[in-house]
Amino acid sequence: MSATKGTILLTGANGGLGIAIAQAIATTLPEVGVRHALYTVRSTVAADTVRSALAATKTHPHDILLLDLSKPSSVRETAAAINNRVSTGAIPRIRALILNAGYREIGSQTWTEDGLDTAFASNYLGHWLLTLLLLQSMDWESGRIVVVGGMVHDPQDKGNKINKAFEEEPWKHVLADASSESVESIAKGTWAASPDDPAQDPRELYGIRRYGAAKLFQIMMIPELQRRLDSEPNLNKISVLGVDPGMMPTTITVGTLNWLVRFIFSVVARVANVLSPNGFLRLPRKSAGDVLAAAFETTLPIGKQPKGLYLNGNTPKEMSDEAKDTEKRITVWRASLQYAKLREGETCLTDWQ
Repeated sequence: MSATKGTILLTGANGGLGIAIAQAIATTLPEVGVRHALYTVRSTVAADTVRSALAATKTHPHDILLLDLSKPSSVRETAAAINNRVSTGAIPRIRALILNAGYREIGSQTWTEDGLDTAFASNYLGHWLLTLLLLQSMDWESGRIVVVGGMVHDPQDKGNKINKAFEEEPWKHVLADASSESVESIAKGTWAASPDDPAQDPRELYGIRRYGAAKLFQIMMIPELQRRLDSEPNLNKISVLGVDPGMMPTTITVGTLNWLVRFIFSVVARVANVLSPNGFLRLPRKSAGDVLAAAFETTLPIGKQPKGLYLNGNTPKEMSDEAKDTEKRITVWRASLQYAKLREGETCLTDWQ
C-alpha cells in the first residue's frame, strides 16, 4: 500500500496529550504519510473540545467519533463502522493506531455495567478489544500500533517516588502471581479498592494504583500482541510499540490540584522540557511529537520496522519486569478474552485465544 494513503486513529483526542497529538497531526499530515484522521472521544462535549482545538490549526480531512472504551458494545459498534469504511474504500487502511485515551478516578471508584473496574475497562480492556477488532483494517505492510504508557505501570520506577503510591509492601508488585485470580482482582477492582470514606485516602493513592495496574496491562500488550502478530504471514509486518510520555501538566495528572499549583507545575515543566527533554517533567507538545515519531519514524533509534519496542520519549526504555513476564502476560490475555467476550470471527488474528 502507498505510504501516502493511510489513516491515523487516535483515542482520547480530547485530553491534554490527545489534543496536542491531534494538533500535531493536523499540521504534519502530509509529511507523515497520512491522508485521513479519526479522533475518538467519550462524549459530545469532548467532541466540541477537539473541534475548538483543531479550529486553530490547519484544516485536514478528519472525523470525530464517539467511543466509550469502558463499554464493549461501544467499542464493537465503532470498530464495525471503521472496518466498513475501510472495506468499502471510503477511507484508507489504518497506518497508525494510537492508544492514548487515559482514565484515572479521583476520590472515588466506579464499576462498569459488567461489574469491571472502570479504570481497567477504560484504559486497558477497551483498547485491547478495539485493537483486535481493527487488525483487519490495519495497513499490513507498514502499520503501527502505539501504546501510550507511563512510569506508573512499573511500581519499581524511581519516578513513582513523587507519588509514593507503591512504596509499601502490598503495592510493590501489581500481580501477586500468574493466576487468573490475581488478574481478576485488578479487573474487578478489589486490588487497591478505594476506601468508602475518601478522607481515608487524601492523596488519592488508590486511584493511582488502579490506574497503574491498568497501564501495566496495556504495556503487556506490546510484547504479547507482537509475538502473536509475528507468527502470522498477513500480519507480521505490523509493529507494536509503546511510549512513556513523562509527567505532563494535564488534567489526568494535576486535575484536583488548585490553580496556583497547576500554574507552577506548568512553569517548571517548561523549564525542565528545555534542560532535559526526556526527563521526568515534559510538555504535551514534546510528548505528542514523540508519539508521532513512534508511529512513523524509520530511522534510529526506532528503525525501519521496530518490533515490541518501548520508549522513554524518543529513547529506548526497559518496560517493567512484570510486563516482560511471559506467564503473567498470557494469563492477562486469556482473562481479557473472557472479560471482552471476544468471539470466533471477530478478529483476523489467528492466534487470538
